[in-house]
Amino acid sequence: MPDMFTGPGKPTILIVEDEAPLLTLLRYNLEKQGFRVEEATDGQEALLRVSEAKPDLVLLDWMLPALSGLEVCRQLRRRPATRELPIIMVTARTEDQDAVRALDTGADDYIAKPFAMEALLARIRALLRRSGAVVAKGTLAYKDLSMDQDAHRVTRNARALHLGPTEYRLLEFFLQHPGRVFTREQLLDAVWGRDIHVEPRTVDVHIRRLRKAVNGDGEMDLIRTVRAAGYALDSDPG
Repeated sequence: MPDMFTGPGKPTILIVEDEAPLLTLLRYNLEKQGFRVEEATDGQEALLRVSEAKPDLVLLDWMLPALSGLEVCRQLRRRPATRELPIIMVTARTEDQDAVRALDTGADDYIAKPFAMEALLARIRALLRRSGAVVAKGTLAYKDLSMDQDAHRVTRNARALHLGPTEYRLLEFFLQHPGRVFTREQLLDAVWGRDIHVEPRTVDVHIRRLRKAVNGDGEMDLIRTVRAAGYALDSDPG
């Protein structure tokens, strides 16, 4: 099967798994499908990684050292920022009551080991579609800003915006993740690609160009700078 996702809009999946062979297998198959993959090998590390950069979906093992997958799920559901974060619980426990317990804790789905990779990928795709993390080619919008991906046209308040290729890709990426803060390094990775060597400060130059193109006279600034963190498409100055 060819890659599902290409370009800057690749969904990020956090794999939380302490079994190294399974972690390697999952990473290989997910990256082959075009996903961006992050890893954590215990519950505490998982919570830290989610706090630093929220993924689009968490693949969460039940049996983890120190902090169980159930407790990780419970804590994520208590946080406003991750209350709706898609979570698939992965476990060797196969009893019906275990599945009920996982779902009652807040998991969106549950899959028992051993599992067929295609079955897991199908569940991941379904959850991402449901959450809106996977966006079909068409129109992306935020506030009064709209991007027609098929026509490669961007407007704000019906005013046509003229963007360079890099600014277009930056805006497309932001529109696919509104409100989420990205560091310069994350933006370089997503928009320029891992194999392109560009100075992080280059991002600042293109952000300035994007701001100038997007924000007309009297219009709200939709590009938020988060000091010591990065940038977001967000109209909330706080």
